[in-house]
Amino acid sequence: MKVAVQQEDLQLLAKTLQEQLLVEVSTAEVFEVKCAVNKDGLMILTQHASDVIVDAQLIFAVIEEVLQSLAPHKKQRVQCFLRVFGEQLPYAKCFLALKQTERWGDGGMGGWGVEEAGEAISYSSSSSALTYSPSIDEAEEEELFDPFADVPNLSALKPGFQVKPILLGAALLGIVVLGGGAYFLTRPCVMSECKEIQNAEEVKTKSPQLMRHAKSEKELLAIQQQLAAASTALNIIPSWSPRYQVSKELKASLSGRSEKISQVVMALQTASLATQKVQTPAYSLEELQARQHLWRQAIAPLEAISSSSELYGLVQGKLLNYRVHLHAVNQQIFTEENWLKKLTAAKAVAVAAQKRQATAKSLNDWQKVQSTWLVVVNTLNTIPRTSAGYQEAQKLLIDYKPKLSVVRDRATKERFAVKSYQQALSTAKQAKVYQQQNQWQAAATYWDQALQTAKQISEDSLYYTQAQSLIEPYSAALKQAQEKVQVVSSLQQTRTDLDKTCINGIRICTFSVDNAGIIVRLTAEYDQIRQNNLANPYSENSDTAVDVTNHLQILREALAVISDNANVSLFLYDSQGQVIYTRTLGG
Repeated sequence: MKVAVQQEDLQLLAKTLQEQLLVEVSTAEVFEVKCAVNKDGLMILTQHASDVIVDAQLIFAVIEEVLQSLAPHKKQRVQCFLRVFGEQLPYAKCFLALKQTERWGDGGMGGWGVEEAGEAISYSSSSSALTYSPSIDEAEEEELFDPFADVPNLSALKPGFQVKPILLGAALLGIVVLGGGAYFLTRPCVMSECKEIQNAEEVKTKSPQLMRHAKSEKELLAIQQQLAAASTALNIIPSWSPRYQVSKELKASLSGRSEKISQVVMALQTASLATQKVQTPAYSLEELQARQHLWRQAIAPLEAISSSSELYGLVQGKLLNYRVHLHAVNQQIFTEENWLKKLTAAKAVAVAAQKRQATAKSLNDWQKVQSTWLVVVNTLNTIPRTSAGYQEAQKLLIDYKPKLSVVRDRATKERFAVKSYQQALSTAKQAKVYQQQNQWQAAATYWDQALQTAKQISEDSLYYTQAQSLIEPYSAALKQAQEKVQVVSSLQQTRTDLDKTCINGIRICTFSVDNAGIIVRLTAEYDQIRQNNLANPYSENSDTAVDVTNHLQILREALAVISDNANVSLFLYDSQGQVIYTRTLGG
């Protein structure tokens, strides 16, 4: 690519020099210019036919003038040579020490300025043509000119240019003798005054000023039309006219200026198209890149216009505006590329989320899956409406949001399952503590809570199987605790009944209750009253004695009922420990 660019630049320089020679040197139509690079030095070869006598100093001066028109920045050695077609070695040369903006082949022709003149031009001439008068060894010259061997010709030398003037004159004389001379001599600009050349010279003189003051594409096109009209008018001048060579030089000059105008007009038209496109929003990165390309196409030709050009003022006014637009498009592309990167990243993360979801086996796994989907959805939500990726992001959200919802529900369910499982274990542990303390009512309550918590764990949860393994032992523990509660409740009721029975104004008896049965002891006070009544049944208190005797019978019956209700044996003792009454289960 670098070699191709270098060759293209060298051809462009050669073309520029050849066109300038057409303008400045009357015999330039027989010249051919080639450019090459040798060891970072620029070499320029100008060739002509052997029958043409040229002013070597004028040729080198024209080349120097062209190189000086470009902005200097870096020193560069330039060697210029004159050579006859078909000859191997040059007959004249010069050396220029110039400054160059960029190296040849680095993407541009760069700028040149003469710093100092090198060696003097050395040549000699004969009657027919200039001949080589070497100032260095021929072997070295041959080596220097190797780079020109493969340089393509810009244009082939026309056969007409090889015809000697003497032969041309003879031919014209023959035509006149044959009777056709009157026609040729009366053609425009042959013998008569040449208004076409006068008009072309006037346009050539005025056009630089018009170009310098032009403010718009319309004005440039008007100037270009004048140049084209003047150039077209010169076409009527025949090749045998003595003014033909002048007309060719004028046409070349007018054409060169027209080409410069075309270059600028094309850039302005490209910028106009880019401006129209900016009025509507871009819906893709490709569209933004196309606009970027348009602005670059508009800017590049204008940047090539040198400060010495008549169009420089117009170009500089446009360049600033175009560069601002290009910068804006560049920023849009940068921003859009970032959004598209986010879109691409979100799709990649979504793939990872799906893979994690397929292999999730724990609460931690499901939480990671949920977090991953959340990153995807949040990233897609950040893509703005102005982005080219907005529509695709919205379509993806329609697909991804339900997946996030499903994963969130599953993670919540697993979180609840873990919490429930751990709570069931903790509650069961507390139930065992109450059970060891014979606090059966509290134990039963906690066993029931542990059992219900284990049953709440969903079937599709990862903890379902573990929870199911707790249900059977917890149910058995609950049943045992409930039975114990029933026993304790029954004994408590028995105590309550005994407490009521053993008090009737005075403490009649005391009692104790356990799994072995009910043990009731009459108090000493009650025994004393009972014995006194038995010892003196006919005393003044005989009715009391009867009541005491009856009361003991009623007491035994009441205790028997309490024993039946509690389903335990009954043992009744007096205050001395003697058995008064017993009642065993089933008896």
